[in-house]
Amino acid sequence: MTIPELLADPAAWLALATLIVMEVVLGIDNLIFISILSNKLPPEQQSKARKLGIGLALGLRLGLLSIISWLTRLTTTVVDLGLTGTPGEHGEPTFETAFSWRDIILIVGGLFLVWKATSEIHTTMDGEGEHDESVAGKATTTFGSVIVQILLLDMVFSIDSILTAVGMTDHLPIMVVAVIFAVGVMLFAADPLGNFIKRNPSVVMLALSFLLMIGLVLIADGFGVHVPKGYIYAAMAFSALVETLNIFARRRKSRAAGH
Repeated sequence: MTIPELLADPAAWLALATLIVMEVVLGIDNLIFISILSNKLPPEQQSKARKLGIGLALGLRLGLLSIISWLTRLTTTVVDLGLTGTPGEHGEPTFETAFSWRDIILIVGGLFLVWKATSEIHTTMDGEGEHDESVAGKATTTFGSVIVQILLLDMVFSIDSILTAVGMTDHLPIMVVAVIFAVGVMLFAADPLGNFIKRNPSVVMLALSFLLMIGLVLIADGFGVHVPKGYIYAAMAFSALVETLNIFARRRKSRAAGH
């Protein structure tokens, strides 16, 4: 189908709108991770790290779209342990023992995310993690390590995002437009979200808990246990709403105490 035909097709516009919403929602995980990592850098490097991390995400996703025929083969089984798993309610295995490259990438990415979230929670609880801006070489090393970590998670989230998009539409232009729009939203929201997290320390723990949960979901997905993403994002939205109310309550108490 040509571009003019797509523009005149209402079904194509509906697919584009649906895919944009899905890509934006899936990008929340990536954006939270980028915000938390970038906030560990000196203030003058934080915005640069966010923009570079999101730029890498866009480059990866557009690059994966250019090799989409190869990407779809990532769902082909490459390792089969030959196990049957624990029987479920209807006798079916409750987890997969045959793994594709996609499964392996999700499991490794999930393990990395669990490790990173756990270590950041430990650092936050101990009150560590402050950078020393007086050390000249440390900022450069920290910036490089942050970008590498962002790139690793960008790859995991990008593969999952593109494979989900492939399942929703066969039209490459629709996927490209949806990806560019979603990454544009991420770029627009990156600095406000990062600054909001930095100004509200309690939000950091909530965001790290989100990342820990997302890591566990990625691991479960790799083992064939599919947790509906709607449940995950509904729980995240509810928790964020509760924390927002707590922030407003603390601010009101602080203003009242000041008077």
